[in-house]
Order: sequence, then C-alpha cells, then structure tokens
Amino acid sequence: MGDAIRDPHIQPMRQQFVEGASPAFASILETINAVASRQCSMIISGETGAGKEMVARRIHNCSDRADKVFVPVDCTTLTGQLFESQLFGHVKGAFTGAVSETLGFFRAANSGTIFLDEISEIPLDLQAKLLRVLQESRVTPLGSVKSYPIDVRVLCATNRDLKQMVNENKFRADLYYRINVVTVYVPPLRERPEDILVLAEYFLTRQSELYNEPYKFLSDEVKKLLVNYSWPGNVRELANVMERAYVLTNSEMIKAASLPTEILVAVPVERGQHRLPTLDEAQRNVILQALNASGGRKMAAAKILGLERRKLNRLLGKYNISLPENTDS
Repeated sequence: MGDAIRDPHIQPMRQQFVEGASPAFASILETINAVASRQCSMIISGETGAGKEMVARRIHNCSDRADKVFVPVDCTTLTGQLFESQLFGHVKGAFTGAVSETLGFFRAANSGTIFLDEISEIPLDLQAKLLRVLQESRVTPLGSVKSYPIDVRVLCATNRDLKQMVNENKFRADLYYRINVVTVYVPPLRERPEDILVLAEYFLTRQSELYNEPYKFLSDEVKKLLVNYSWPGNVRELANVMERAYVLTNSEMIKAASLPTEILVAVPVERGQHRLPTLDEAQRNVILQALNASGGRKMAAAKILGLERRKLNRLLGKYNISLPENTDS
C-alpha cells in the first residue's frame, strides 16, 4: 500500500512495549492503563523520536484489540489523490495506474488499531475527508460509490501544538475535537534522565536477541556519558547509538570508544542547564574523540592529538580511559 505504511509485523514483539523508570513514564503508564480498554480516539504528542509510536503500540497491546492488526501510517506522505487512495482504498480504473483494487489503510485495520503518525501534516483541504470517515465509521474507496463499515480504534500522534494550529486556521477545529478525547504527552528524553539507562539496556537486549548472542554490559564510564548527554534525537537516537555500540564491541563490556563523537564531547547537563567543562573534562573528552575517530588505535589517536604515544599513554592512565580488547596496545 505504498511508503506511508510501516509493516506492523517486521519488528520483534519486544519493540511493541515501552520501557522506563521516571515519574513521567509512570504517569504515561497510568493513562495507558486507564484508556487502553476504551474505544476513544487519542492524541499522543511529543518531540520527534520521543517514543510516540511505542506508546501507541502499548495502548494497542493492552486493549481488547491486541490480537488484531496494528497499522502505523506516516501522514507526511499523504497528499492529494494519494491521500484518499492509501487511506480509503480505490477500485480498479479509479485513476491512471490503478490496475487493481486496494483496501486502503482503514479497511486493512478493521477490528484493530490505526496509528496516524504526524496527523498535523495532513493538508487542510483533506482533513474534512478524514473527519467524515471518523464520524461515520464508513469508508468509500476512490472511484466507487459503495461505502464499507469499519470498526477501527484511531490513535494519532503529532510533534506540533494542534490547538495552536487550530487558532491559526492550519488545522480543522472539528477534526481536532473529534480526535482529542484523551491526550498523552511523551516528554523528551532529556526531561526524564531516569529512563536513559533503562532504555539503553532494553535496546542492548534487543540486539543480543537479534544476533542470538550473550548480553553486553555498559561500563560505568559509558553510563555516565549516556546520562550526561541531552539526546536531541530522543529515544530514536538512543536506539541507534546502542545498536552502533553493540556491533562495534567484541567483548562483553561496552566502552566509551564505541560511542559517537557527539556523545564523547558533550558538555554534562546539570539541573536542566549546560555548564562549562573543567579542563580535565575537556582534555579527557578530546582524547576520547580522537580514539573514536581512530577506531581505538592509540598511535593514530596520538597523531591526531599531536602527542607522543608515551604522553598519550600517561593521559589514558590519568583519566582512566580503557580501550576495547581488539585494538593496538
């Protein structure tokens, strides 16, 4: 059915659940538990990458539709004729290239849940068509006069302020009030540092399951770096960083050299604000950055830093920096 849909069956079952230990996460779980068994529409708001789809999957899996299909749809790709065709389906010959009939996402999600990701990106002139379907619980395929009843739980997500968009006439008020029965806000990862290591270990577990290998552990140094980082890409960035660290680590312990440069040189976050690093912190971070750029090879790192290798060895000892076992000594 095109690029707008992401196959709900290609991901491991563990990815469908949310992990966390923060008060914000506990509040999200309370809301999920309260509304999962209901049929009401919901808006899940938060920054890009914050984990909105994971929350939607959790809601679905805690509902009485858990054994039915979960259909995620990327609304940023739905424009013009493609909007109606992909959401509502079309009949053969409805337009040039329509060589066969398609169900559309709503009929494909019948008896299950449809997740409209970034619903704010649907053009204003097409929002009325979506509203009609939500109100009548019926869809009419493009090119057809026959409508079909649907039984679908609708979950929506956005990284924008829909209420503000309504005030600016960029989002239909009637559609907003139709979908905004309950709102769940997913805070960015930087506002819930208690969740960082829980999620990091969760993503490492997924990697070990994927490769059928023993679990890999985070060193204390890596844990500190992860917690101090501000995570502008949120949960999605953390998942990618953990995948990178896993595949670059040959031992059971993940060390700082396996992390991306931007994490190694990041300024620690204190009380929600950045502070300047101490001289030792800055020097240690620059050494880690050089080791990361050189793949952990000390001779190459020493050349990058303009140091003799003996001087670099002394600094490695001073700052307690260890290297992966498979690098040069």
